[in-house]
Amino acid sequence: MPLIQDICDFLDDFAPTDLAEDWDNVGLLAGDFQSTANRLMTCLTITPDSAKEAIDRGCDLIITHHPLPFQPIKKITTDQTSTRMLWDLIRAGIAIYSPHTGFDSAPHGINHSLATLAGITDPQPIVPSEDGEIQTGAGRIGLLEQPVPVAKLIDHLRESLVAGPVGLVGQLEQSVQKIAFACGSGGTFLAPARELGCEALVTGEASFHTCLEAEATGVQLILLGHYASERFALEQLAEELEQKFPGTEVWASQAESDPIKRV
Repeated sequence: MPLIQDICDFLDDFAPTDLAEDWDNVGLLAGDFQSTANRLMTCLTITPDSAKEAIDRGCDLIITHHPLPFQPIKKITTDQTSTRMLWDLIRAGIAIYSPHTGFDSAPHGINHSLATLAGITDPQPIVPSEDGEIQTGAGRIGLLEQPVPVAKLIDHLRESLVAGPVGLVGQLEQSVQKIAFACGSGGTFLAPARELGCEALVTGEASFHTCLEAEATGVQLILLGHYASERFALEQLAEELEQKFPGTEVWASQAESDPIKRV
């Protein structure tokens, strides 16, 4: 049976923690490296529902994209949601690991996968990593084989990600070929994407002022939703872990869902 240390070693090779942003909180955030890891659950975010699922199913380790805890904490009490979940998970002996922005920027991480799903054959980082390693860095950029209308690109992404309604700053009939990708809250990549000649930026969400800037500069801004732009990769990660550690029960959380309902 693998130890939590074995899972951590695999994850750090798959999505190196040294690629994470300085402000991030990644790696093993709670738990004992020498404990066994027979049941693993991946999720985008630990919520009360996904925490209960992990406890009910006897999970040993949660691999969550968004860290818990994220910010420094001074106490673990039950009067706040985040610390109550921590208290419950630790009492149940469940460890927590987060790859977060290291997973975003990894050679075959979330942004690489998002670009590949869109039809980019050789995506490159928008902002290459300082170590000069090929295929590592923040965001992704690349060319489609031929220009396509924004409407067709959106339909393809929605089908690939099983996503719901998509936000757009731009025109559905506009043709695009050079596209940037930044999962989650990726609006800050608008300026570097534009400087690299991108005609569109695909991200999860962006601020109102970023949307205004995209409109003013003519960059087609496609907003998939934070959840849709990242959740698919945690399902893929569960499959990777299942293949790497046969005999270990691995699943992507079935209890979590996009908290934003579009009505």
